[in-house]
Amino acid sequence: MKKNLSSLFPLLPAAALLVAAVFQPSCANTTQAPTGGLKDTIPPVIRRVVPQSGAVSVPVHGTKIAFTFNEYVTVKDPKGIFLSPPQKKSPKYKMRGKTVIVYFEEDLLPNTTYTLDLTGAIADNNEGNMFPGFTTVFSTGNEIDSMYVTGVVQDCNTLNPIKGATVMLYKDQRDSAVFLERPLAAVKTDDWGYFALRNIQDTVYRVYAVVDGNGNNLYDPDEDRIAFLDTLFRPVNVVNDTVVELKKFDMKDTLACQSRKTELRLNVFRERPSKQLLLNKKRTGDRSAYITFMAPDTRIDSLWFQGYPARDVITEFNIEKDSLLLWLNNQRPMPDSLHLCVKYWKTDTLGVLAPVTEKVSLVDESKPKSRAARKKIEHKDTICGLSLKAEPETFEQYGISLEFDYPPILGAFDSLIFKSINPRQKEHAEKFGIMRDSLNLRKYIITPQVKIQDGYEYFFKIPQRSFKDINGYWNDSTEVKVALPKDDNLSLFTLNLTGVNGNKYIVDLLDEKKSSILRSYIIDSDSVLNFPYLKKGKYSVRITEDLNRNGIVDTGNLLAHRQPEKVKFLMTKDSELFDVPERSEINQDLDLAEFFK
Repeated sequence: MKKNLSSLFPLLPAAALLVAAVFQPSCANTTQAPTGGLKDTIPPVIRRVVPQSGAVSVPVHGTKIAFTFNEYVTVKDPKGIFLSPPQKKSPKYKMRGKTVIVYFEEDLLPNTTYTLDLTGAIADNNEGNMFPGFTTVFSTGNEIDSMYVTGVVQDCNTLNPIKGATVMLYKDQRDSAVFLERPLAAVKTDDWGYFALRNIQDTVYRVYAVVDGNGNNLYDPDEDRIAFLDTLFRPVNVVNDTVVELKKFDMKDTLACQSRKTELRLNVFRERPSKQLLLNKKRTGDRSAYITFMAPDTRIDSLWFQGYPARDVITEFNIEKDSLLLWLNNQRPMPDSLHLCVKYWKTDTLGVLAPVTEKVSLVDESKPKSRAARKKIEHKDTICGLSLKAEPETFEQYGISLEFDYPPILGAFDSLIFKSINPRQKEHAEKFGIMRDSLNLRKYIITPQVKIQDGYEYFFKIPQRSFKDINGYWNDSTEVKVALPKDDNLSLFTLNLTGVNGNKYIVDLLDEKKSSILRSYIIDSDSVLNFPYLKKGKYSVRITEDLNRNGIVDTGNLLAHRQPEKVKFLMTKDSELFDVPERSEINQDLDLAEFFK
């Protein structure tokens, strides 16, 4: 006994110190949170699924699917719980410990194979680590459908992948099916616009992809964007455990995600509205206004302002013909309210275009109400407003733009002055051409008829009282100065296009994000296109096949079975982007006939 006690004695001083440390007042820094070890970065793992994946003869009524995880989880995004074929009401869920129980408010269909996907829905309860996803399959009949199809959904203009689009398969081959019925099978695209629609029937389908704004699994042309496959489709691949494309991928693993095999490629577009009506109207000035229509290609038989002859009305449609600018070329004082009458073709209750005449009131809300306020008129309010623009990088290609705030009614174009100043400061009058823009009657393009040279400065001047607008105001003297860029680090990209064969193409140089058009050409013959003065960086070249030769990128039409005009990007080293280094000259040859084959 002594031996045992003596063996404990050495511990007593340490125990005494521990007791003292526990009961003495704390002087520790309480502003810093205690550390809790390494942060948990491991996502949840499914331990059990009931009924198990592959189950058959599942009841159509009151069915619940239970997913039990290795830790407590939460449903981060209920929309990530996706049932195929989808029902009118989305799946519901409830939590029970570490189990997520998914149930349905409608009966399931008999003799039908279902998939239930959890991608993007589940995260662990503590650190928010996202569950990578899981798809379970079950059938209310005696067998599981075994075919699958893969593909990519992308934007028709940028060819960027679209996340969260719903890919839909229909056995019903009527054009109206996607408007009225939910699909026989469906799946959501991932971050890369990729989809793998598994366990589908071996039959013939119509294939659609819808960016479904309200999540009802139907196509609403007023809200949604759509893509469709030109031909009927029958799957040829069979589901098995070795198919890599059916597994869940880490969306950050670029190489793995891009290496997946793709059968279908669907280009999403927004349809032009088909229902026509006068949508908006606004008085923008004393003698100006605009009206807009729901659908393009508006057909107007006549329009006039009450109390004014129709010849006094100046109009300007935009290129889609769904927006109309209006000016009243009359020097009489304008009333606070103008009454516009428009006779146009409007969609009636039967969906048929018929001529109607509508009257709209246009109130000048910017007009000063009091007499004192009307006296406070600044100089800028009594001149013919105009702007001159010339960019150094595009001066050679686009020249100088002249745009008026209001349509000019008098103009002394022979009074305009264009001159150059060489490096020795010697002035020289230069020749130029001037052409009115085909779409904007207030805009003119001034084209130098001389070779633009490095080291020269160019001046374009509009003398005072050269133009008079519909308000009766004359312009002030205005001048713009421009010279070619002087930065020696800039580069030149040249695109040599052949195989045009009389077709029309739109060629756009875009920035790295594909969000801005830096330069644009429209060609209908073999051409050498120069893109000078480029800064170091990444760029892309977008080429559109302009089939109807109208100079714009036309969208598609589902009922007319017309795809959007074909867009392709110049590919370099398996990328749509190419690098432009400093002080370089890059040449690229491209046969468009082969490119668009």
